[in-house]
Amino acid sequence: MKEIMRSMHNSRRKITEIFDCLETTEGDNVPVTRAFPVAGRMQIDPFLLFDHFGPIYYHPEEATGVPAHPHCGFEAITFMLNGEIEHRDSFGGQANIRSGDVQWMTTGSGLIHSELATKAFRKSGGILEGLQIWVNLPQMHKNVDPGYQHIPVEIIPTIDLQNNAGYIKVIAGEIMGVSSQIKTFSPVSIFQVQLSSEVTIDLEVKSEQTALIYVLAGTIGLQNSEEMARKGQMVRFDDDGDFLSLYTTSSPTSASLIVLAGQPLNQSIARYGPFVANTETEIRKAVLSYQSGKMGQL
Repeated sequence: MKEIMRSMHNSRRKITEIFDCLETTEGDNVPVTRAFPVAGRMQIDPFLLFDHFGPIYYHPEEATGVPAHPHCGFEAITFMLNGEIEHRDSFGGQANIRSGDVQWMTTGSGLIHSELATKAFRKSGGILEGLQIWVNLPQMHKNVDPGYQHIPVEIIPTIDLQNNAGYIKVIAGEIMGVSSQIKTFSPVSIFQVQLSSEVTIDLEVKSEQTALIYVLAGTIGLQNSEEMARKGQMVRFDDDGDFLSLYTTSSPTSASLIVLAGQPLNQSIARYGPFVANTETEIRKAVLSYQSGKMGQL
C-alpha cells in the first residue's frame, strides 16, 4: 500500500453520510447525476448545486447546448471533462471551454449567458461530459458586478503524487502549498483527485469547512469506516478535523473523485429557478430586473 501525505495528527474527519445521487435528464435529454438540489437536500452550505452531466455521445451535427438564460446571486463553475462548449454572456464574456478547462462565473447582480456546442464540436460530434457546481455568494456580495474567469487546462496547477500514486488538480483553493489562481468571494476549494490502486492518502481541509467527495469513477475507501463509496455517490463529512483519509483497493482500475470544501455562510436562502437571493422580496426584484432588461441582452 502506497501511503501519501499521511497525517501525524488525530484529526481525521468522520463520515456523516454516503448517498446515491439522483439520475435525471436536463435540456436536450442530457443525462445528469445530481447530488443536490433534490427533495430533502436542497443545498449543502455553501454549495447550492452539484451536477455531473453526461457522458453523452453526439453524432456530427447533433450537439446543441444550453441557450441564453439568466442567473444572479451565486458563482457558477463549469468543469469540462470531455467535449467543448462556447460561453457567451451579456457583459461581453466569451470563451471556448475545452476538455479540462474551468469556467468560474460570478453571476452577482445578474447576467444572461449561453453555453452552446462550439462549431468544431458540433461538426465532429463526440462525447460531452462535465461538472456544474453552484457556490452561494455571501450576502454582502450578492449584488457585485458579474464577472468571468476562464482557466485553460494548461494552467490548472497539477500535483503529481509520489510513487506514481496519481495526481491532484487544484481547480480552486490550495493544497500541499499549491494554489489555484481562481479568485473567490468566500473560502472554497475544489480538487480533482486521481488515485491508482492500493493508495492511502490524507487530504487536508480547513477545520469547520463543509467537506464533500463525489466519486467520478471507481471506488474509494474511507478510513475509520468499513464503508466504500462508488461511482455516482457523494460522501459528506462532519466539520471536526483537518484531514479526509481515503484509500483505494487493489482494483485494476484507478479512482477519480472531486473534493469540495467551503466555509458555510449560514445565511437565509431564497431560490427561484436560476435566481438565488436571501429573501423572497429580493427574488421578485431579480425577476423584475431580468424582465426589464437590466441583466443585459444576448
